[in-house]
Amino acid sequence: MATKCEKCGPGYPTPLEAMKGPREEIIYLPCIYRNTGIEAPDYLATVDVDPKSPHYCQVIEAEDIHAKCDLGYIHTSHCLASGEVMVSSLGDPKGNGKGGFVLLDGETFEVKGTWERPGGAAPMGYDFWYQPRHNVMISSEWAAPNVFRDGFNPADVEAGLYGSHLHVWDWQRHEIVQTLPLQDGLIPLEVRFLHNPDAAQGFVGCALSSTIQRFYKNQGGTWSVEKVIQVPPKKVKGWMLPEMPGLITDILLSLDDRFLYFSNWLHGDLRQYDISDPQRPRLTGQLFLGGSIVKGGPVQVLEDQELKSQPEPLVVKGKRVPGGPQMIQLSLDGKRLYVTTSLYSAWDKQFYPDLIREGSVMLQIDVDTVKGGLKLNPNFLVDFGKEPLGPALAHELRYPGGDCSSDIWV
Repeated sequence: MATKCEKCGPGYPTPLEAMKGPREEIIYLPCIYRNTGIEAPDYLATVDVDPKSPHYCQVIEAEDIHAKCDLGYIHTSHCLASGEVMVSSLGDPKGNGKGGFVLLDGETFEVKGTWERPGGAAPMGYDFWYQPRHNVMISSEWAAPNVFRDGFNPADVEAGLYGSHLHVWDWQRHEIVQTLPLQDGLIPLEVRFLHNPDAAQGFVGCALSSTIQRFYKNQGGTWSVEKVIQVPPKKVKGWMLPEMPGLITDILLSLDDRFLYFSNWLHGDLRQYDISDPQRPRLTGQLFLGGSIVKGGPVQVLEDQELKSQPEPLVVKGKRVPGGPQMIQLSLDGKRLYVTTSLYSAWDKQFYPDLIREGSVMLQIDVDTVKGGLKLNPNFLVDFGKEPLGPALAHELRYPGGDCSSDIWV
């Protein structure tokens, strides 16, 4: 793999050309031991996903992450046309909210400075996506690290400590030009513009409100946002609150901008929507992969606007899957979806303690790209509970040459 940011990947000229690329053979995943009780460094796992390989569904390499980077409270990274790498931050070194961006040298990965103008950081940060042809970047906000790092406290929501805005940046001037309040939009996390570089719209998943919001450019050049999907909460018994949100933690778009996917980490389902009409997404696939409302668990669903009964626990290759679907990644051709089940160690410990004891898993879903639909591959399971140093929490999924959630066409 090339070491310079501007030379990584095969360099497909368009998203549609990327869909014709070769099938993925390996996937990189950061694996976490922090706050799990295991004294071991976090590491980057390489998983073999080539069905023809004798090591299919296995971790074939593990590399110490902290030997490479010692930055704190960072989240999303994107390569820039300049060859630099831009990384979003969630807070300052003391854990206070600060939605700024760090620039790294694309060859040495040394810190070059901040991207935004001095004093121009957003109040909170999380994810970002830029669209140079419209001179715009959109960023989202979770909360200050001091708020979420020890777990979720509902009182922090009442106190207004969680994010509920999108920030619109002038890409050339490196400054915020609009802040968009979100109706029913608590904790906006993953930001996804349409892959078409001429498109002036995209989506953000709002975790706590369990909504998908569409942001778009107006004729006058300003930006607006509207709710296009709402996952209704479930009235429950045996949980921390009387109503359980879906908790949308990750979203992505297929490279042809036809399908939107997202995960409901608490409810336990993965969804596929046809977004041929972005203002009116249409549900085309849904699959339950664990979650907090499975039969036989501590939670009893009292009222459900979507389901007639609680879903069955998920068992793959003899293992009952702990947690719920969280991070997702789609193959370039859109036919395979990969899923992991850990969110953040402190929240894992709070909502799915079995994840801490057993480690997370990686699953693979077959996708119908013609009519829509999702089907579990029963022969694919990567069990991070069997790692040599103890159960690990696997998180984000990345391909060596770029993927649906990292590549931006300029």
